[in-house]
Amino acid sequence: MIRGVRGATTVERNSRRAIMDGTLELLQAMIETNGISEDEVASILFTATPGLDAAYPAAAARQLGWTRTALMGFQEAHVIDGLQQCVRVLIHWNTDKPMDAIQHVFLHGAVALRPDIAQNDGAGGA
Repeated sequence: MIRGVRGATTVERNSRRAIMDGTLELLQAMIETNGISEDEVASILFTATPGLDAAYPAAAARQLGWTRTALMGFQEAHVIDGLQQCVRVLIHWNTDKPMDAIQHVFLHGAVALRPDIAQNDGAGGA
C-alpha cells in the first residue's frame, strides 16, 4: 500500500542555503517521525512558492544520500494572501501503517497551514 506523507516549512529568505537547510530539516523530521527508509519510498514531490528560485528543494534529498528515489519539483500557484516562502513535500511511501498512524510534519510558519494536526514544540516544529 502507498501512503502520502505531507510536510511543509517556511524559509527566511530566497537563498540556496536557506532553501536547502529548510528542506533538509523538513525531510529529516518527516523521515524520523514516521520511520521512513529510502527503500520504501516510491517518489517525492516538492513545491516552492513563487519567489523561492535560488535552489531546487528536491536537491536536499540527494544531500541525505537518497540517490535512487524519483524526485520531482514544481512551483506553487501564486495565491493572494497565501503563505509565502514555503516549501512543501509529499512523500509517496510504501507502508502497511494505517492512515491514522501517518504523522504529517509542518515546521515554522507552515504550522499555520494545518494547525489542527501540527504539533508545535514551541520552536514551530512538529
